[in-house]
Amino acid sequence: MSTQFRLPLTAAPTYAREDFAVSPSNADAVARVEAWPAWPEGRLALIGPAGVGKTHLARAWAAAHDAVVVEATGDDAPDLPALRGKAILVEDADRRAEGTALSDEALFHILNMAGVDGGTVLLTGRAAPVGWAANVPDLRSRLNALCVASIEAPDDVVLEAVLRRAFEHRLLKPDPDLYPYLLLRLPRSAAEAIAAADLLDEAAAQMRRELNKALAREVLGDFEGDEEG
Repeated sequence: MSTQFRLPLTAAPTYAREDFAVSPSNADAVARVEAWPAWPEGRLALIGPAGVGKTHLARAWAAAHDAVVVEATGDDAPDLPALRGKAILVEDADRRAEGTALSDEALFHILNMAGVDGGTVLLTGRAAPVGWAANVPDLRSRLNALCVASIEAPDDVVLEAVLRRAFEHRLLKPDPDLYPYLLLRLPRSAAEAIAAADLLDEAAAQMRRELNKALAREVLGDFEGDEEG
């Protein structure tokens, strides 16, 4: 008996601005990002919990302004002289200790480039910059002074958009009524929504089932709230 292997079909993630769902949970952050180039001293920190759309919004800004992207958790140190006068996106700036790409000294120099020769810097992180680790005193003062744009936990508009992107990324087309069903039961967390999409994707493939409410009811029992609430 032959075994049928499931091919890992996924669409590449896109960060198109028109695909970013704006709602009361993120409207202020969107307005602050799109106020560029009128950021105080040419710097802005975009913060929020995992999965709320920081990368999507930041990458859309980077694409619109031809920004150089620096992955703070990566291994490749930025070419600092080449960044002078550029728009720069520093992703996961609060997690730079997880990689070797961005030292405190390098981040300090990048922040100092903002406002010089047209340079500007957008940083993303999970919490406010005042809480980011910094062993260089001058960097500490720069981080404390950053203007902050905060994305809150997702509301229904954003959560549905997260679910739709998660299913589209997996090339899945669930029944339309699955979305309101999930929105009534999932925690207000983009990470939980993505985890639910992963579970449903796997279950639908293994059980050869349609992606609908019946499957969700079986698979996501731990997520469900009051059926009549």
